[in-house]
Amino acid sequence: MDKIFEQLDGLLDRYEELQELMSDPEVIQDTNRYLKLSKEEGGMREVVAAYQQYKQTKSDIEESEEVLRESHDEELEELAKEDLNDLKPKLEALESQIKLLMLPKDPNDDKNIIMEIRGAAGGDEASLFAGDLLSMYMKYAEKQGWHLEIIDENPTEVGGYKEVAVMITGESVYSKLKYESGAHRVQRVPVTESAGRVHTSTATVVVMPEYDEVDLDLEPKDIRTDVYRSSGAGGQHINKTSSAVRMTHLPTGIVVTMQDQRSQQQNREKAMQILKSRVYDYYESQNAGEYAEKRKTAIGTGDRSERIRTYNYPQNRVTDHRIGLTLNKLDRIMNGELGEIIDALIVQDQAKKLESIGE
Repeated sequence: MDKIFEQLDGLLDRYEELQELMSDPEVIQDTNRYLKLSKEEGGMREVVAAYQQYKQTKSDIEESEEVLRESHDEELEELAKEDLNDLKPKLEALESQIKLLMLPKDPNDDKNIIMEIRGAAGGDEASLFAGDLLSMYMKYAEKQGWHLEIIDENPTEVGGYKEVAVMITGESVYSKLKYESGAHRVQRVPVTESAGRVHTSTATVVVMPEYDEVDLDLEPKDIRTDVYRSSGAGGQHINKTSSAVRMTHLPTGIVVTMQDQRSQQQNREKAMQILKSRVYDYYESQNAGEYAEKRKTAIGTGDRSERIRTYNYPQNRVTDHRIGLTLNKLDRIMNGELGEIIDALIVQDQAKKLESIGE
């Protein structure tokens, strides 16, 4: 904690400096500089307030302890003991709060996301499960007040999805859904199974932060674009023009195809949006992997092949394997009540990061 206090003292000095700068008429007139300083000050405000409260509480404890050491007045001593009974737990709570506030913030936490869901092992049942997962995330997004839009889909005849991509926009979407990347396993009796035997199937989920101009700049020479005629449902418009688009990012080999929009231009825009996010995610995953290997703090947010969760329908049970959490409320979770699992993942992630601070 001593190392953290050294950082906090420096943070406090910088905060006071920022407040002085923001009251300077020259700075106020420079809109860009003022906004930059204001953003920095806003990012510090919560931890500075907690640290100031911590320092005041520690000072109050020292005063009460001094009264107990030096006073011969029983009434004053009793009051000092009462104060200490209140102040010591408060100090511990503030210390825990400060540790959490000082954890490195994921720069992507405030971002919107692109989520891709694919049926994996299990044929038709896997594609149906992919559709069930999409429904679960749709309901969760609605409960959070987020907006979800399907931007690419490859439905199957049985009613599920071979693959589907959605964009979810709203407040701090990535911070809550980043833990969903990985393989999701379902155990249930398929509708096509006459003997009533339980089958196991899987679907994979990939969560990528939405591309931001500041984060990544793709070189046009690195992108090959092919256009072709769309196929599938869509009426007379389909197949008359080459409106479908395939984009390939040559350095990584990442390919995006888009044919859901009504025009080639719309397909180009959507394909570029997804391509940028996939390439960004590719490079970020490499960096995150290196960082996690060094720090050993990852709880499984990066490896898409990792089996992260099992949905057992006969027993109405969901198990998240990364944190050993089992809940017998699968019906409610599939109805979008994911909060309990996500909160537990966040707490575990924070705990692992706190451990790394103490190393």
